[in-house]
Amino acid sequence: MEHIFAIAGATLGSLAIALAAAGIAYQLFAASVLRRFFVDPPAAPRRGDAVTVLKPLYGTEPRLFDNLATFLTLDHDGPVQMVCGIQRAEDPAIAVVEALRLAYPNAQIDLVIDATVHGASGKVSNLINMMAAARHEILVLSDSDIAVAPDYLARVLDALDRPGVGLVSCLYRGRGDAGFWSRFGAAGLTYQFIIGVVIAVAYKLADPCMGSTIALRRATLERIGGFARFADTLADDHAIGQAVIALGLKLSVPPMFVTHAFDETSLDALWQHEVRWHATVRGLGFWAYVGAIIAIPLPLACLASLYAPAIGLALMVAALIARFVVVRSVDAAVGEQVAPYWMVPVHDLMSFAVYIAGFCVRSVDWRGATLKMKDDGRISAATEQRA
Repeated sequence: MEHIFAIAGATLGSLAIALAAAGIAYQLFAASVLRRFFVDPPAAPRRGDAVTVLKPLYGTEPRLFDNLATFLTLDHDGPVQMVCGIQRAEDPAIAVVEALRLAYPNAQIDLVIDATVHGASGKVSNLINMMAAARHEILVLSDSDIAVAPDYLARVLDALDRPGVGLVSCLYRGRGDAGFWSRFGAAGLTYQFIIGVVIAVAYKLADPCMGSTIALRRATLERIGGFARFADTLADDHAIGQAVIALGLKLSVPPMFVTHAFDETSLDALWQHEVRWHATVRGLGFWAYVGAIIAIPLPLACLASLYAPAIGLALMVAALIARFVVVRSVDAAVGEQVAPYWMVPVHDLMSFAVYIAGFCVRSVDWRGATLKMKDDGRISAATEQRA
């Protein structure tokens, strides 16, 4: 029996060494890809297209007013309609929308309050209800916790006009708005999530469609069956992108960032957020999720040190250096330091635990509802939605 344990320990130790080494190489490769991907593109010209921005809302966030306001101060010459959708008559987000109307009296801000449920996804039900108020041919769906730069619409529309493009989505960096744990989460997203998406886009390994931005024409949305098609889908953003690609159109992710605001105030809230995200990614592709282990080489190097201390220590140092190279490359692309650098290795260790938990999750909590995950990427309501 001891012999069997020794063999198993040696196998796991060797595997940890190999995966840590592969992860270090991956980090250095990612830094190179990041630098090439974010070479400054020519400025996009101001546009005059009529655009409807769809903003499904639920409750308040620390800087909800400011985030929404960035979509009302764009460098854009055409009409921009913002449709804010809310499902509860007592939702505090209503007061934020009214404050926006007072602050921007010339803006086209429509508020839809409709509790009609069309499926397990509250967000998609909200979007379906909002569409009756959408006036324009070009639609830009963006989550409530997203803030953008003044040239956002010009760059998105420029990408949407490229030959064969049917949908545009955007990379996002993190910003902590609610204290330590929100900043900690922002560090993890910015310095870990971005590199995988950029490699996928640069080498056409995947077509990521993210809730940060989904820009498409109304005719394209109608061709894929409208939002109703995704009413029971957990990763509705990904599913929308895949449906557009199935039409023979391209999905474009231009070299630009929007900002995703984190509002987690506790470790438990951040843990739930990240586990939900990992479980969603696992649901999109199990084996791709398994392979994602190489994106976190530091905890693998720590495990390797239990088997071979000298080799493990060397790998830990190399992993820290490789992650620092990536962090500097990301900061250069973003244009600023997003978080204290010490947060990166600490979050990497947490990410390993979240990664393992992602294999076990079969339901997720999403804005007051518990949703059961199905094998086909769909969801069903496991509990009644809470106010």
